[in-house]
Amino acid sequence: MKIFAIADLHLPAQKKPMDIFGAHWERHFERIAQDWRARVAAEDVVLLPGDLSWAMTLEEAREDLDAIGALPGRKLLLRGNHDYWWSSISRVRDALAPGMFAIQNDAVFLGGALFAGSRGWTSLSGEAADEKIRQREKMRLEMSLKAARALDAAAPLYVMTHYPPLSLEDRENDVTAMLSRYGAKCVAYGHLHGAAIRYAFEGEWGGVQYHLVSCDALGFTLRLLGEEGA
Repeated sequence: MKIFAIADLHLPAQKKPMDIFGAHWERHFERIAQDWRARVAAEDVVLLPGDLSWAMTLEEAREDLDAIGALPGRKLLLRGNHDYWWSSISRVRDALAPGMFAIQNDAVFLGGALFAGSRGWTSLSGEAADEKIRQREKMRLEMSLKAARALDAAAPLYVMTHYPPLSLEDRENDVTAMLSRYGAKCVAYGHLHGAAIRYAFEGEWGGVQYHLVSCDALGFTLRLLGEEGA
């Protein structure tokens, strides 16, 4: 079972093409889907850490969710800051195709691996951090990590956040310490685009591998995070 990740698909909800942000975004989902179909098998897992659709309502998002659902593999979804369509978790889960899972304050066990996550909050330079929201998101992340370890105390743990949990100048913080404490194997995060990508930290910190997986940062291809036994 291979585990891939890609974030910030920003699907158009029938009305917002991404090439308004530059020619490199032209036909971006077609390019992602082509790479996805070439590399992902039915038993594989694809992590999608937020900003999936520009839709404002779940009904508007259905076409985008169906497009993701039609691709191979099992998909794990997380809410991003632009996923305004993500209403109650029960309604979101009811709208998903078979093989799609939404994570919110909980965790999923698939093929011998654990998957957890939360949206997070930002502390990067240029984006003022709201400490109250940051602490709330930290609490939600810990709920998800606890749920994962309740499912299995030793299985490899893959974590998604939408906002970066660290940066080049902010690696040693309470969130990265918590991820290390729960034994996360790796963390996939998104949110950063364009010039902001230069703030991203990728690599090992505190025994955890961190990956920026915003689709434009990856050249509109999937990032392979690892491979597990089943």
